[in-house]
Amino acid sequence: MLSSLTTKIALKKLGLPSDALDFSSSSSSSSSSSSPAVAPRQPNKLKKSPPGANPGPDPDDDDGGRRAGWTSWMSVKNLPLTVHPWFSPPPAPVPVPRVPRVGDAAPLDRDRKLEFGGGRRVLVVFLRCVGCAFAQKTFLALRTLANRHAGTIAFVAVSHSSPRATAKWLDLLGGAWNVRVVVDEDRAVYAAWGLGLAGVWHLFHPAAQVQGWREKGWLGDQVAEAVQRRGGVQSVAAHADEDGASTVLGNKWQEAGAFAVDGRGTVIWGGKALRADDVMDLDEGTRLLCM
Repeated sequence: MLSSLTTKIALKKLGLPSDALDFSSSSSSSSSSSSPAVAPRQPNKLKKSPPGANPGPDPDDDDGGRRAGWTSWMSVKNLPLTVHPWFSPPPAPVPVPRVPRVGDAAPLDRDRKLEFGGGRRVLVVFLRCVGCAFAQKTFLALRTLANRHAGTIAFVAVSHSSPRATAKWLDLLGGAWNVRVVVDEDRAVYAAWGLGLAGVWHLFHPAAQVQGWREKGWLGDQVAEAVQRRGGVQSVAAHADEDGASTVLGNKWQEAGAFAVDGRGTVIWGGKALRADDVMDLDEGTRLLCM
């Protein structure tokens, strides 16, 4: 169980009140109206129905109508778009191997979105979801290096958010400039490089939470508003999984990383981020590529 403080921090990042998950008041009022001879009612649990089913009131629940209404209100689709990245995403379409090590050949992804060798030196960065302040910090550092080393090193940023959300995010940041941006919404390229889903400690490590409070410029709300305004409900639904959680803004649980690949297609630096706040030392990767 996460501590109360950590939970409140996470809720603040979601833009939800700190008591959003406190159902004690509703459960206490329900139990007080029950007869003393009746056992206390267990907390309501959301149930997942098969696609296309029309779930009715629970036959074992004498308050089925209100229960059904509660379940409908708590539907994932009715939650703010900025909350969706916190839900567990569908698995990547390909297996996730180990992260490539220094000396390994650069992995080839399923659709060949990233290719190496031929004398071209590349620094490739796998971003966290758009709207994340750490993704923003990482991308701005990458863009600065790309401007400084234009023509000598290729700089690539990989986003797993939707094309529309990625484009809006880049627009808010002032453009990609000399960085090539690759959209990998189904996360097949991430998987090819050994980047899968992180654990709870990756996101809620105390150091990451402290750093999160210090960072400014979280753009998730602005990106979500623009996507919903331009694309509407249909656009969001097109990027939703079977549970209704949208992948438009990407996912908080996806691991990030960065790698330097020399002209022969060999990894000479890099790995996956240690925590959500780890923006990695891109200057070091660039320095090694310049040697």
